[in-house]
Amino acid sequence: MTGKSGTPGSQSAIADPRDYVQDGAVLIGVSKSGHEPAAETLELSLANRHGLVTGATGTGKTVTLQVLAEGFSAAGVPVFAADIKGDLSGIAMTGTQAPKLVARAAEIGINNYGNAAFPTVFWDIFGDAGHPVRATVQEMGPLLLSRLMELTEPQEGVLNIAFRWAADEREAGDRNMTILDLKDLRSVIDEMGKRASEIRSKYGHVATSTVGVIQRRLLVLEEQAADKFFGEPALDIMDFIKTTPDGRGVVNILAAEKLMDTPRLYSTFLLWLLTELFEKLPEVGDLDKPKLVFLFDEAHLLFNEAPKAVLEQIERVTRLIRSKGVGVYYVTQSPADVPDRVSAQLGNRIQHALRAFTPKEQKAIRAAAQTFRSNPAIDTERAIQELKVGEALVSLLHGKGEPSMVERTLIRPPMSRVGPLTPEERASLVEADKANFSKYRQTLDRESAYERLQSRNTFGGQIKEKLSKFPNIFGFKK
Repeated sequence: MTGKSGTPGSQSAIADPRDYVQDGAVLIGVSKSGHEPAAETLELSLANRHGLVTGATGTGKTVTLQVLAEGFSAAGVPVFAADIKGDLSGIAMTGTQAPKLVARAAEIGINNYGNAAFPTVFWDIFGDAGHPVRATVQEMGPLLLSRLMELTEPQEGVLNIAFRWAADEREAGDRNMTILDLKDLRSVIDEMGKRASEIRSKYGHVATSTVGVIQRRLLVLEEQAADKFFGEPALDIMDFIKTTPDGRGVVNILAAEKLMDTPRLYSTFLLWLLTELFEKLPEVGDLDKPKLVFLFDEAHLLFNEAPKAVLEQIERVTRLIRSKGVGVYYVTQSPADVPDRVSAQLGNRIQHALRAFTPKEQKAIRAAAQTFRSNPAIDTERAIQELKVGEALVSLLHGKGEPSMVERTLIRPPMSRVGPLTPEERASLVEADKANFSKYRQTLDRESAYERLQSRNTFGGQIKEKLSKFPNIFGFKK
C-alpha cells in the first residue's frame, strides 16, 4: 500500500488516502515479530464489532485515533470523535513531510509517503469551537439527567414524576407542555412542589426538600454552562452520517477541551448520543462496512460511579448497536477502565505502552496481556512495558470474527496534520460549512412548559384551567 509520489523533506506531497484501503480493509500498521513485515489491517466488514484503544499518556493513542479516522473516512465511513486535547482537529488539514513521519513510513515499507486532508465538520456543545450541539431535556430523559445531576434514587423518582406529569398534560390537550430546556424543567419541578398534595394520590409523594435539591442541582448545571446544550434546534444525528461527493466519509470532531472541565456532562452527552443512534437507526444486519464509527476518548468517565441502570444501558447499547451498522471504539488508559461485560464486546484491540511502578499497576499490565490471543513469538506482558511511542500491540478480527494473534506493530504515520488547527483555521472551516452553520447557529425558543406555566399562574390562566375541567358543561377546551 503506497502513496503517490512525494519527496522526503518537502513541505507537502499530496497523496490519495484510498491507497491505504484495499480489499475491504484499512491499513493500521506493520508488524515485525521475528518474520517478514506483515500489514496489520482492520477489516471493514468486522469494524462494527467495536474496539478498544488503550495506553498511557504520551504513548501515541491520539495519533492512532487519527490513523483510524483517516482510514475509515477514506473507505467512505463517516466518523464521530471527541477531541479531548484539540490535536485531532489537524485531520482537516494536509500534513507535511515531517522527518519523523517520513522515517516511520520508510521503516514500515510505505514508499513515497504522501499527505492529504480529510472532510471535517466541527461541533461544540458550547458553540465556541464548532457548530452548537443541542438536545431537548425530553430527549435526554430522566435516567441520564439524574446521572448528570448526581441525584439519589428518591430524587430521581421526583424527576420521573415531573416528566410523567408533563406528558399527561400534553395528552390531556396542552401540547405545548414540553420540556425543552432547563428553564422548562425548573418550572415543571417548581410546579411539582406547589401541587405536591394534589398529585400525591396519582404520582406519589413529592417532598419539598427534594424539590429544593433538584432546583439547586439545576442551578449548578446552569453555572457550568450546560444550559447551552439543552434546547433547540436539537441535533439531527443523520447530520453525522454523511459522505462527500467523491465518496469519503465525513469526520465529525467534537471540541471537548472545555467540556472536559465538566466530565459528567461529557460522558452523559456521549452516552445520550450512542442511545440516540441506537434508537433511531434502522436494523441493517451485517454490512460491507459500518454506517458510522464512534471514537469515544476518555471512556473511563462513562463508567466512573455509574449506577447499575446506566451500566446496563451502556452494555445493552454496546452489544446491540452493531446491528444498526455502528462501530464503537472506546479509548482509555487501561483495559481495566472498561467493565468486563462491555469489554467482552470489543473485538478489535490496540494496546499502547503501559507503565508499572506499583504492584497494582503490574497487576493491571498482567490483566491487559491476558485480553489478547497469545502469540508464541511475543511475551505480551513484557512487550506492553517496552513499546515505544507510536508502537502498539494489535489484535484485530478476521475471517468469521476470530481475533488474530497479537502482534507488535508500528502504527503507520497519518497523512493529515499532526497537531491542532489554529483558532482562525477552525473558525474558517466552521463558517464555510453553510448547511450546518445556518441550521444550528441560532437558538430557537418556542412556547413550551415555562411559558405555559407562566400563563397558567396568572389570574386569567387559573380561571381558564378551572373551566377546562368542565368541558362538557361549558364547551371549553384547553
